[in-house]
Amino acid sequence: MWILKTNSHMTHEELWRNALQEIELATTKANFITWFKQTAIADLRDGIITLSVPNGFAREWLKSKYHKSILRAIRNLNNDIKDVEYVIGKYQPPEESRRRPSAEKRYAPEPGVVIPDEEFSLRDLSVDPDTNLNPRYVFETFIVGSFNELAHAAGQSIVKNPGTTYNPLFIYGGVGLGKTHLIQAIGNEMMKQNPTRKVRYVPAERFMGEIVEALKNQEMSRLKEKYRSVDMLIMDDIQFIARTEKMQEEFFHIFNALYERNKQILISSDRPPKSIPTLEERLRSRFEGGMIADIGQPDRETRMTILKAKADQKGIVIPEEALWYIADSIKTNVRELEGALNRIVISAKLTNSPITIEETKRILTYISQEPRRFTSVKKVLKAVAEFYDVEEKALTNHSRKKEVVKPRQIAMYLLREEMKSSFPFIGEKLGKKDHTTVIHACKKITNELKNNPMIENELQMIKEKIYEV
Repeated sequence: MWILKTNSHMTHEELWRNALQEIELATTKANFITWFKQTAIADLRDGIITLSVPNGFAREWLKSKYHKSILRAIRNLNNDIKDVEYVIGKYQPPEESRRRPSAEKRYAPEPGVVIPDEEFSLRDLSVDPDTNLNPRYVFETFIVGSFNELAHAAGQSIVKNPGTTYNPLFIYGGVGLGKTHLIQAIGNEMMKQNPTRKVRYVPAERFMGEIVEALKNQEMSRLKEKYRSVDMLIMDDIQFIARTEKMQEEFFHIFNALYERNKQILISSDRPPKSIPTLEERLRSRFEGGMIADIGQPDRETRMTILKAKADQKGIVIPEEALWYIADSIKTNVRELEGALNRIVISAKLTNSPITIEETKRILTYISQEPRRFTSVKKVLKAVAEFYDVEEKALTNHSRKKEVVKPRQIAMYLLREEMKSSFPFIGEKLGKKDHTTVIHACKKITNELKNNPMIENELQMIKEKIYEV
């Protein structure tokens, strides 16, 4: 594991600040803002960290969805930590943090937000409470390349003609490729050109939480009116609402109300509508009735441009050969690019030494060797089943349903490629199938990878699930 500091040298604030930088790399920007903005370490004793969270819903969500990520990030910094507990309350930051007027003025945090130091500030703490938009996500800082130019152009067209040109606009792509930056940039530009317009950005998980709270408090009418009154609705990570019929039903009615009044709807997802298995047909047809644009993986030159821009923003001088080395080492994820850059910069700061190509290679070697490559048949099947929203046992029975055949073939392919399992072994584990069936499945997925980039994206996302610790 790569450890920034020895645990004896870290304050609670420093520990959580550095842990948040790790957590941010493993989640979407939208979810990071939603669930981690008002958190802080309230106590640390006997190897147990007590994390302060703003409310009960956040506590339950962090415990169920992010506990492993939180624990892993903290253990990377202090391997004496045994577990994390969660309490509701607004934790007051240390006196030193409260004495920083420039930082307070810049971020205007609510009580409980850990104020980062100036050089390594968390970028999502200055969110506009009316729109939920982060003002730092703008077109000017969005790097355009062949992999995202269609989505970028569609977004600019929307600002000029909201509600008419492309409605809805559905942007999809893998994790860490800039979807959240782009959709928020569209919202910010809309507000810049039309300050009287009402724009609302909401991650799907937050929308789901609002629905649950409104149902519990019998305030659904008020919630529906809040969303129906906007001029532009931006929904991030729409794939999450496909998990339940109730969430889809409520979003369907909000969608129709806005669409009928020519209000702009902007949606992001990690995959296109047709690849969200449990998405209702009435929503799928509406999404496909607008503009669908994908964001792919950046090419080498674009990765270099992104790194240079990030280094300039931080005011850091890095040798060009070191930047090229990072660009050649990390090819699929813009967020990982920035994360690698942050690690290199933090290491140089802590050791008070200049950034060199040798040091860059050393740190990237640590990153590549982090223990995430262990897996098992159970992990593969579980990850595939969760991704495609099918029951795990369906992968191992003899069902020939269309929604099961592809996930089963994907599972066979991953067991072959990731675990190097034999064809007979795979056939045995997936319902005592003949080895020729496995060979056919692996060949089919291999051929599809040559012609269908979405299959590659889906495989990458499933692998991320498989290797979670």
